[in-house]
Amino acid sequence: MLKDLRLDGSLERKQGRKLTPRGHLPSVAVIEVTGIDEDGELLARPASWEEDGRPPVIYVAPDGHSRAALAPGDRVLAKLTSVGDNAYEARTIRRLAKVEKRILGVFEAAEHGGLIRPTDKRAKNDFAVRREDTGGARPGELVAAELRPGRPGGRHRLGPREARVVERLGDVSDPRNLSLVAVYEHDIPLEFPPEALAEAERVAAAPEGKREDLRGVPLITIDGADARDFDDAVWAEADPANPGGWHLLVAIADVAWYVRPGGPLDRAAYGRGNSVYFPDRVVPMLPEVLSNGWCSLRPDEDRACMVAEMWIGAEGGLRKYRFARAVMRSAARLTYEQVQAARDGHADETTGPLAEPVIAPLYSAYESLLKARQKRGTLELDLPERGIVMNDDGSVKSIEARARLDSHRLIEEFMITANIAAAKRLEALRQPCMYRIHDQPDPVKIEALREVMATIGLRLARGQVIRPAALTALLEKARGTPVAAMVGGLVLRAQSQAVYSPNNIGHFGLALTHYAHFTSPIRRYADLLVHRALIAGLKLGEGALPADTEARFTEAGEHISTTERRAATAERDAKDRLTASFLQGKIGAIVRGAINGVTRFGLFITLDESGADGLIPISQLPDDFYVHDEGTHSLVGRRWGRRYHLGERLSVRLREANPLTGGIILDLVESGPEDDVRENVSAERLPKTASSGKDLAKGPERGRAKGPLKARGKPAGAKRRGKNRRKP
Repeated sequence: MLKDLRLDGSLERKQGRKLTPRGHLPSVAVIEVTGIDEDGELLARPASWEEDGRPPVIYVAPDGHSRAALAPGDRVLAKLTSVGDNAYEARTIRRLAKVEKRILGVFEAAEHGGLIRPTDKRAKNDFAVRREDTGGARPGELVAAELRPGRPGGRHRLGPREARVVERLGDVSDPRNLSLVAVYEHDIPLEFPPEALAEAERVAAAPEGKREDLRGVPLITIDGADARDFDDAVWAEADPANPGGWHLLVAIADVAWYVRPGGPLDRAAYGRGNSVYFPDRVVPMLPEVLSNGWCSLRPDEDRACMVAEMWIGAEGGLRKYRFARAVMRSAARLTYEQVQAARDGHADETTGPLAEPVIAPLYSAYESLLKARQKRGTLELDLPERGIVMNDDGSVKSIEARARLDSHRLIEEFMITANIAAAKRLEALRQPCMYRIHDQPDPVKIEALREVMATIGLRLARGQVIRPAALTALLEKARGTPVAAMVGGLVLRAQSQAVYSPNNIGHFGLALTHYAHFTSPIRRYADLLVHRALIAGLKLGEGALPADTEARFTEAGEHISTTERRAATAERDAKDRLTASFLQGKIGAIVRGAINGVTRFGLFITLDESGADGLIPISQLPDDFYVHDEGTHSLVGRRWGRRYHLGERLSVRLREANPLTGGIILDLVESGPEDDVRENVSAERLPKTASSGKDLAKGPERGRAKGPLKARGKPAGAKRRGKNRRKP
């Protein structure tokens, strides 16, 4: 009977001799999270489904023991229980590592159909495409593909994995597609769900109601020249009741009025977590009708806002503060450059009338806030930043250093002050708060930093607890020296990562006990949660945080911290690709740079003009056997004693620049003048390695090298030997 049922398709054979009803799922299976339904339930599907019909619906039960929120694409081993017709409930047993299923690459024609060369520089193999799976792709097109199960050729398990083209994204030679590669590689959603767009289109101006009227206050927005959304406005005046003190207003778009908890817009915003900014495009957290429309504080237009009203002392200390819902009308949309020029006495038609009554008080208040910052002893990591300037056709016009102006710092200090006030107000209200926390650096990393600094004559004071001011003092000692960039990079690497959490541990870098993001709800979901909590605690009306939300704050904090890291990685990858595209026209050029990373397979160099990072493979260094000394961040030649260390300046030649992967390969031209290789290099003088403690001089290469060193790093007449064969 069982055989007959299997033959007519009613049953199917599972593992071994087990038979189950067709389409029936086992009690334990691997599932993949697909999204959230209208009721907020987490949905999944079987990770492996080969039936013709639709897979069963799987509802993932909340897991109180899991520290990390599940997101679309996550795979878990789960216990399944049938809860109805073709529906199951899943309880997580454990989360599984993600399996690469979606491939992004360039399609090339081949005899059997085609090949996909991946855009990911870490991918080591191409993927085969059957003729029926090409999807009409043409050679040179950028495509998205899905892995086919198993290996090609039935029992033949050698050769490339097979993939099926699911989307054609355009010609790879079009530079406008380079940032698109990062979007697809990191699964950043480009399109909003139809229901979210429909909700956004129904939005209208928020009614004045009981809002405070700030339309008579000359609030101004100050942003970058290329900004299209303006979500914060500032104003300041002297406080007559507090000699030397200031009265500040920071007005923020009232996104919570338009994006209600649990609605389609809210679900889409939560899934994205934040906006993602590329040199040539923005993938916003909210649809454009909101981000560039109703939630953008455009000049001479009434806009709903949340306002932080603050009073500070002459030394910048926050004396008192309050929050309210209001309606405002921006007096001007200004750029950082305009405001700074006005401050320096070069006002234009727009800033001229605002220079004394509006801009001058802002700078005076900033000077007070700066005193408070210096008194706290914050970590001042003012690392150089470069911007990519685009042509109209999407190609890179130039890569330029971004000026760091006092107008930038002014806005930064106003926003920090409002963020402090928001965190303290929510704590006083006993409302849940999504804090922005930054833990102290790992003591092991600090000790490693201390050891490296000692090798270049800089001292980092010892102590049980490291203070931000101690690291800032170290940066000040290095300022203006050849090792300044290296020291800044090492201090940055020693830091913990800032994250979102409902559990407040303070912010190490800013030397603050209370800090929460309040000032950008257009582009950060964390800020929207803070707005909703303030509305709930202060009873400011609609759009408040629901009462049951606090239980999910830990999960939400982990999710939006993950989306923030995803965005940062995607933005960096896009910049790398566009920079490589720009440098393609400079192949063969000799440029200067500094070593910013030392690994066992080569040296990473940051180029001076473009800020690009390139690799000198260890196989391209002068002939020797190089040992990676982790303690001093250097590669040391065992035979001839040549040392390449972090921060060393070199001249290099551009050998390769691949826009598809963002990879840049360099050749060494010469060493910096301070590191010229001298005659009679003594191998016995080499230091011990940090990892093994063994003397690098010992072994078959022991002894002194006699005679002049040639360009390839060996004495005249010496035999070729000992060169590393490692490949990057």
